[in-house]
Amino acid sequence: MAFGIRRNDQVLITAGKDRGKRGRVIRFEKKKNRVYVEGLNLVTRHLGHQRGVRQSGLTTQEAPLDMSNIRIVCPTCDKPSRIGTRILEDGSKVRICKACDEVLE
Repeated sequence: MAFGIRRNDQVLITAGKDRGKRGRVIRFEKKKNRVYVEGLNLVTRHLGHQRGVRQSGLTTQEAPLDMSNIRIVCPTCDKPSRIGTRILEDGSKVRICKACDEVLE
């Protein structure tokens, strides 16, 4: 995973029109280094109609954000922080919060 961000992680947006808001990651594009956050960075699109499927009109949808503009929010300390990794005694690799040194799972 790029930068250790996964789906359903709580993140804080650090740049752009929604700076300072928190949301949940719904999907990401690893090759493009982009992430979609639920309900944030909304844009309006015009869609044409498709017979029997949908009516034409304006819709709002999430636009991608660059991964450098988000920070993960630690569920333990509730602070935006960086992600580190640690190998446990049983050999499994886990993500840790750099602020409070707790496991992020």
